[in-house]
Amino acid sequence: MQPAAQTAPSSVRGIESSPLWNPDLAPVPAERSTWGTYNFAALWISMAHCIPTYMLASGLIGAGMSWQQALFTILLGNSIVLVPILLNSHPGTKYGIPFPVFARAAYGTMGSNVPALMRALVACGWFGIQAWIGGQALHVFFRSLWPAWPTAIPGNFGGHTPTEWFSFLLFWGLNILVVYRGMDLLRKVENWAAPFVLIMTSLLVWWAIRSAHGLGPILAQKGRFATWREFWPVFVPSLTAMIGFWATLSLNMPDFTRFGRGQREQAVGQVVALPTTMTVFAAMGVIITSASAIIYGEAIWDPVVLVGKFTEPWVVAVSMFTVVVATLSVNIAANVVSPANDFANAFPRLITFRRGGLLTGVIGILMQPWKLLADPSGYIFKWLLGYSGGLGSIAGVLIADYWIVRRRKLAVDDLYLHDGVYGGWNWRGVVATLLGCAAAWIGLVIPALRPLYDYAWFVGFGVSFVVYLLPHSVRRPMAEARASS
Repeated sequence: MQPAAQTAPSSVRGIESSPLWNPDLAPVPAERSTWGTYNFAALWISMAHCIPTYMLASGLIGAGMSWQQALFTILLGNSIVLVPILLNSHPGTKYGIPFPVFARAAYGTMGSNVPALMRALVACGWFGIQAWIGGQALHVFFRSLWPAWPTAIPGNFGGHTPTEWFSFLLFWGLNILVVYRGMDLLRKVENWAAPFVLIMTSLLVWWAIRSAHGLGPILAQKGRFATWREFWPVFVPSLTAMIGFWATLSLNMPDFTRFGRGQREQAVGQVVALPTTMTVFAAMGVIITSASAIIYGEAIWDPVVLVGKFTEPWVVAVSMFTVVVATLSVNIAANVVSPANDFANAFPRLITFRRGGLLTGVIGILMQPWKLLADPSGYIFKWLLGYSGGLGSIAGVLIADYWIVRRRKLAVDDLYLHDGVYGGWNWRGVVATLLGCAAAWIGLVIPALRPLYDYAWFVGFGVSFVVYLLPHSVRRPMAEARASS
């Protein structure tokens, strides 16, 4: 088994004086590399068992897909995004470094702030979305305990009651509290939250099947697309959005795999857990949403709204507590760890992991998540599809640099030095990323190129990958020609 971090303690002590170093960004020593296969599997299970995953399937059903088409799209998208996730996980375990430090190899020690801050802003948006969902769950939870809760504080602000805003800020505060307790508490939360959420969601599926009088009526519902030609225009952007769902983690998995005991543990845990859990949990969402159309006469894609229709207070309370646990665990793991490290990377001497987490929470509020979640089409086809092009462009550069140009070999000390081998800026990485973003998003400006936007992640990844490798492919033949002469 390969050791997790290959940096000697004396080497680490030698770079502590560098302005690019702080304890949160330093390589993880071997004694702290304790995450095994179960920990990584539990991480993905708890992250996948969240309301946005449920909404993915529900949103595809709402867009006109049948349950078979929705599940196929989700399974395919998660199988595709698993590839860059595993490729970018490798350096985290091998060298014990987080994502922003890993990005210094491809972008330079200063240039790495470009991908790190791009990734951080997306995570801030996701943090806000999850915090709003968790706040809504708390709001319904309090209402189940005290029916007069929604009107306990009179008034209205931005289309929501003061008690809704209070619930949102309370859940936001819970997230920040866990951040301040550190990664060890996160691991403990993930370990028990994963099975708990799965059991409670299974009970909700049982209720849906029972209330809809079996699976037959649920599975008999057909989508709007009778032919492949009708299905394709919706399938392509939907598939890209599915990839965009975890395109964030496809970049910053080193933030977690740096704590892994070895490559086998992190790889097996992720391969086993990600595609299967996403598909199974999405299938639960499909069953419950389809059942709601039979039971209530309309497809209710938001589970918080659905559970709010229940009449038994104890059922609502338990269900909303489950939503709170699920949302809290995924929000910390997926949307706080990375931007906290990213902001620390930009200002190592000013921002620690905890301050970075607090900054993430503040920006998440400013991005107004209640508007992003206004309808399923905006959530899938604007938010997920839009940012996937930018993150795909970063993934193309990272994978090309680490696996092809450097062949998995990094000089770890130099990642923390301004005058090291990686320099301050690697303009090839920055330019490749910008060209990838331009190609992915140009369809928003030029209608004739709209298909490029529908394939945003693929276009961004492909363009940045090729552009980054092009100078290297030209330089090598020239060097060989000079050597032979």
